[in-house]
Amino acid sequence: MNSKNRSHVLIVVGSTAVGKTDLSIELAKSLNGEIISADSRLLYRGMDIGTAKPTRELLDQVRHHLIDVAEPNEMWSLAHYHKMVQLTMNDILYRGKLPILVGGTGQYIRSLTEGWEVPAVFPNDELRTVLEDWGKQIGPIELHKKLAMIDLEAAKKNDAQNLRRTIRALEVIFTTGLRFSELRQKTKPQYAYKVIGLTRTREELFNRVDERIDKMFDDGFVEEVEKLMKKGYSRDLPSMSAIGYCEVAQFLEGIITLEEAKEIMKKKTRQFVRRQANWFKQSDPNIDWFEMEPNPLERIQSSVNTWLAGE
Repeated sequence: MNSKNRSHVLIVVGSTAVGKTDLSIELAKSLNGEIISADSRLLYRGMDIGTAKPTRELLDQVRHHLIDVAEPNEMWSLAHYHKMVQLTMNDILYRGKLPILVGGTGQYIRSLTEGWEVPAVFPNDELRTVLEDWGKQIGPIELHKKLAMIDLEAAKKNDAQNLRRTIRALEVIFTTGLRFSELRQKTKPQYAYKVIGLTRTREELFNRVDERIDKMFDDGFVEEVEKLMKKGYSRDLPSMSAIGYCEVAQFLEGIITLEEAKEIMKKKTRQFVRRQANWFKQSDPNIDWFEMEPNPLERIQSSVNTWLAGE
C-alpha cells in the first residue's frame, strides 16, 4: 500500500460456511494485508470448534486480530468492539498494510460502514439481571415487543430472537432515559471501505453447514463444551448463546439427546444463514458480490487493486 491508501479498509462478508476464512487468508497474502475478525463468536478463548474458529495452522499464515481476546464470561459491547477495531485498523494502516475485516456479524460490519455513533453506556449488572429474568419469563419475542413499544426503530434493527441485544437496548434506554435509536446517530465513516460479498446457492450452503456441524462433533465439540462447563461457564452466558453451545450443554445435562442437539444446531444455523442474508443483501449496491464457484480469488484481487489505485 502507498500513502494515498492509508485510510482504505477491505471487508469480506458472506454467510456462515460460505468460505470466507480460506479466501480471506489468500487475499491477505496477496495484498499485504492483516485480518481483523468481524465475528462476535471468535472473541472468546476456549470456544474454538463450535465457532469454526480458524485453526492454528491457518492463523499462523497471516496475522489475525480480535480472536481469542476475551474469556467466555466477559462482555463485549458493540461500543467496545468499535473502540478495539478502530485501534487495530489504525495500527495496521500505520504499518503500511491493508486491514481486512472478515466476518458474518452484520451489526459489526454495518455499524462501521454506516458510521454509527455507538453509545458507550457501561453495563448495569443489576438492571441487566432484572431484564434477563423478565426475558426468560416471557420469552425473547414478547420482550422484543416491549422494546418496540418504547423504541420502534431500535426494535426494527434487532433480531426478535436475539434476547441479548434486546436486553442491551432496554438497558441503555432505562439507564439514559433516551431511546436507543436516538443515541445511535451516524457520522461520515473515517475510512474508505470496499465490501466484498461471497455467495453460494442456498442448497450448497445448507449442505456445507450440515457437513461442518458433523465434523465439529467428530473433532470433539462435546468435549470442548464439557471443558467450558467444568470451568464454571454457564450455558446462560451471552457467549454461550453461540449456536450449538447451549444445545450441547443441554445434552451433557441429560435434557436432550446428542442427535437432538445436532439437529437443533443445524436448524438454528440454517435460520442464522437466512438472517445474515438480511444484513448482506445481494441487491445492496455497496457490496461487490462474487460467486464462490468457480474460485473468485483472481477476480477479487483485480477488483481490489483497481479500488486501491483509485481507478
